[in-house]
Amino acid sequence: MSLLEIIRSVIISISTNKLRVFLTSLGIIVGAFTIILVIGIGKGSEAEVAEQFGRLNAGTIMVAPGREQGGPGASVQSDKLDQDDLELIQECPSVDSATMIINGGAAITYYNTSYSTMVAGAMADYLVLNNLELDYGTNITDEDSVKRHKVAIIGADLAEMFFGEDKSSALGQSISVNGKKYEVIGVLRYLGDSAGGFSPDESVIVPYTVAEKYVIGSRTRPTITALAVDMENVDAAIEEITAALTVNHADTIDNFQIRDAGSMLEAAQETSKTMTTLLVSVAAIVLLVAGIGIMNVMFVSVKERTREIGILKAIGARKRDILLQFLFEAVLLSTVGGFIGGVLSYIVVPFLGFFEITILPTLNGALLAVLFSAITGTFFGYYPAAKAAALKPIEALRQE
Repeated sequence: MSLLEIIRSVIISISTNKLRVFLTSLGIIVGAFTIILVIGIGKGSEAEVAEQFGRLNAGTIMVAPGREQGGPGASVQSDKLDQDDLELIQECPSVDSATMIINGGAAITYYNTSYSTMVAGAMADYLVLNNLELDYGTNITDEDSVKRHKVAIIGADLAEMFFGEDKSSALGQSISVNGKKYEVIGVLRYLGDSAGGFSPDESVIVPYTVAEKYVIGSRTRPTITALAVDMENVDAAIEEITAALTVNHADTIDNFQIRDAGSMLEAAQETSKTMTTLLVSVAAIVLLVAGIGIMNVMFVSVKERTREIGILKAIGARKRDILLQFLFEAVLLSTVGGFIGGVLSYIVVPFLGFFEITILPTLNGALLAVLFSAITGTFFGYYPAAKAAALKPIEALRQE
């Protein structure tokens, strides 16, 4: 038999059993569909993580205190960061600059519109160290902190919520933060997703001392953001910061978290990749089960077509021809199923956007799904095909 005749026989066989073919391919369709979506979700997650950390310089170092220790009446040295710690860190040779921040929730009101969001108490260099830019207005100054001026910088989303599309109209206006009036002196440029649970787009930034006294309170636990002089000095900067903190926190130094942005990004991406690998494994199991279904159906097909196999052999079909015919049928079922699953996944992706799931389907993911599907069909289809090819013509012709 020629290759063309073998392919024609496969097509005829499939076309005469459409329902069984569909049910057989259904597992492959689901498996391929799952693989593409899982890889797309993984890529989307990695992209989100990268975007969230994108506003941080790779040389940025975050210093955060640990949890409070000791129960009522216990005497434990404080691991709360303060101005002395900031000054010691700023003096480190490998540190270019450093700033201290406090965050807390507050109710923001403008006329009859209210919104609960995060307020950051920041110093003059906060925007520079966090790669934040102003679209309109001016930055907070050191004088604002010293004299406790009630001024505020608001995020792009908050500005649009209160003042409409013309965000520049927010400048000079007064907003209420926990019942106290603040003059808007700046509007941040739109950023998008951000890290650390603080979204500048919908938040308010006020002078550090103002936030500490009027908004968040002195019981808050500040964090420090430092910037190494260059990438080669990040490790040295971390060591120097640790030594600087030891001066005032010798007994609680182990409670502090000192991490650079590059390491945090790498850790977050590794977690995302691990989750993607786990989900791909689940999808592979789906394909495995589907492959077993293909093998089962192929055995039934061989049983039903035993007499046909005998006739083909009697008129000169070789063992290789029978093997290829059944193997091609299994591979075609699985490959077409993988292709359909891929098409369905690309159709579904836009609808998943309504559930705020970020998916970045890739060509590699689609090719991997179709390849896995073809391999599944080949692996599980070979044994039934080999059994069909091994049938003796006389015994096959005797079958009813």
